[in-house]
Amino acid sequence: MIRLLLLLSLGLSLSAAAQDARYPLPEDVATLDGIIRAYYEVVSAPAGVPRQTARDHSLHHPDARAIITGVDSTGRPFIRNMTLAEFHDGMGTGAFFEHEIHRETQRFGNVAHVWSTYAWRSTPDGPAEGRGINSIQLYHDGARWWITAWIYDSERPGNPIPPAFLPED
Repeated sequence: MIRLLLLLSLGLSLSAAAQDARYPLPEDVATLDGIIRAYYEVVSAPAGVPRQTARDHSLHHPDARAIITGVDSTGRPFIRNMTLAEFHDGMGTGAFFEHEIHRETQRFGNVAHVWSTYAWRSTPDGPAEGRGINSIQLYHDGARWWITAWIYDSERPGNPIPPAFLPED
């Protein structure tokens, strides 16, 4: 039992040491608007510039899940469920700029669900090269917001974004 407690204590110490003292930024986690803005900022960067993974970790609950869905080259649906660290390990270093174009938010007590329609580009002001919808689940612990999970799917032929999830003209 003592050995187990020592191992747990060591694990917590190492986890705390791995955290970046600069984060979370108060403006990132104080409001739903702030955490969703930061959610897009941390993955956007020019080619060769590292993504803001330490800041991204500060937005996510330690047990958060990142889930990617889509269809493979044969049209068969797939899902990839991973930790945030696994997601970061698979991130490329190419130019990628993602931003929100529409949002639908539902909140009850300390939980919120955000449908966030996005567009992505290869340059900050270039034409949109793709769109999709992020489904983001969040939790408020009484002091701040945490992202607990997100899942997305991309727009493609046969899978258009419904008008209710697009900005009004």
